[in-house]
Amino acid sequence: MPTSPTPDSRRRWYVLATVALAQLMVVLDGTIVNIALPSAQADLGFSDNDRQWVVTAYALAFGSLLLLGGRLSDMFGRRRMFLIGLVGFAAASALGGAAQSFGMLVGARALQGAFGAALAPAALSVLATTFTIPKERARAFGVFGAIAGMGGAIGLLLGGYLTEHLDWRWNLYVNVVIAVFAFIAASALLPRVHERGHHTLQVGDVLLGSAGLFALVYGFSQAEPKGWDSPWVWGSLVASVALLAAFVVRQKRAEYPVLPLAVILDRDRGASYLSILVAGSGMFGAFLFVTYYLQQTLQFTPMQTGTAFLPMVLSIIITAQIQTNLLVPRFGPKVLVPIGMTLAGLGMVWFTTLELDSSYLHVLPGLIAMGVGMGSIMPASFQLATLGIPPRQAGAASAMVSTSQQVGGAIGTAVLNTLAATAATTYVTVHQPTTQKVLADASMHAYSTAYTWSAGIFAVGVVLSATLFRTRADRIARLEAAKIPDDVDSLDTAPAVAH
Repeated sequence: MPTSPTPDSRRRWYVLATVALAQLMVVLDGTIVNIALPSAQADLGFSDNDRQWVVTAYALAFGSLLLLGGRLSDMFGRRRMFLIGLVGFAAASALGGAAQSFGMLVGARALQGAFGAALAPAALSVLATTFTIPKERARAFGVFGAIAGMGGAIGLLLGGYLTEHLDWRWNLYVNVVIAVFAFIAASALLPRVHERGHHTLQVGDVLLGSAGLFALVYGFSQAEPKGWDSPWVWGSLVASVALLAAFVVRQKRAEYPVLPLAVILDRDRGASYLSILVAGSGMFGAFLFVTYYLQQTLQFTPMQTGTAFLPMVLSIIITAQIQTNLLVPRFGPKVLVPIGMTLAGLGMVWFTTLELDSSYLHVLPGLIAMGVGMGSIMPASFQLATLGIPPRQAGAASAMVSTSQQVGGAIGTAVLNTLAATAATTYVTVHQPTTQKVLADASMHAYSTAYTWSAGIFAVGVVLSATLFRTRADRIARLEAAKIPDDVDSLDTAPAVAH
């Protein structure tokens, strides 16, 4: 006869629901505002050139401050930083929703990114330190990883609904509603744990790491509007390499590092971070260019476009649960993550067959393949990325997960946008005179180019994940040698953190 869940067990699942709600808020904000941009532009009167800064301001603040957010979580406590992040994110969202000028909107978006950088690492580290029973941990990370994979699609769906039926400002105000529920739940559920981390913050190291990430995200985000030959672009990318190299050198010598190098040098964790980065880069081929195709070629409304991604969302949810509960414990990430990369890549290849007169039914198989692929990649990668991390370093490990996803998205957006724009220009130049039919065909050629390169990105992910992840047998042997308890029935996992 099955036993009923204990109060502690139920509490853990309530914590998961709370953390998942907060994470969803942060992830969907990367796309929900995109749907509202045309309406916001008409209302506030800013130019097409200025429009990119509504997106870029969030990405720059979020991407550059994640390592600091993770370190603060380790120093001052996950609960405290989680609550601070929620309050700050809600306040910034309210400010953005009430914006009466372009500058006010951009400033609010930057604040959202800053508080999101505090919230995201705290959320994942709360999850990693709450679920230490292997089977429960597998299910929890299945949910969390699914949210990471489908948050962008949910942002498109919710953004389309709010823009069409309410007002563009509600794409920001909705965060206040979400944050209020998450704050009330977190205040009641998250324990006040005495943190034993060292309350020492090396300001120089923080500045190096944050400046390096800022330069990296800025360089890639400006590649499309300014061009790859712009000194601002290549200068930023060169500076990011120098700054991040100096940051790594400092971390090797630091007594209390912002990012302990042992966190990223572990083979499985390194493979997880790279898998998340590659998936974040490649999936923008679906979100960005399928969105363009649906709206500009098939003439879908924002609401219809968001709804069109629902099969992908459902595929991610279903696959994530099957993977974490049944397949990952049996085969391990070394098998399943490459399979996920392969399926996502095949989805991109399928998109290259779309034509001007294709229907949504032609789009659907590619979306499902992408959903199954992302549902295979993200949960296992997220779970392994924080495996074996002591509580005092959970924030740093969690920050690396979010950083990988954010940097991957920035790289994917910049590279794919540039390749697509170049392909369109070349097509128009070759096919003179320029008619409406030529312009439409040029758009399709540009989309196909982006899909092809996205498939190539996922192909790289297949090689990296198949090569770098340890085999299941090797991982179990290492855990046994280290005398860490292991449950063979759940991702060959040890508890998430050492106690």
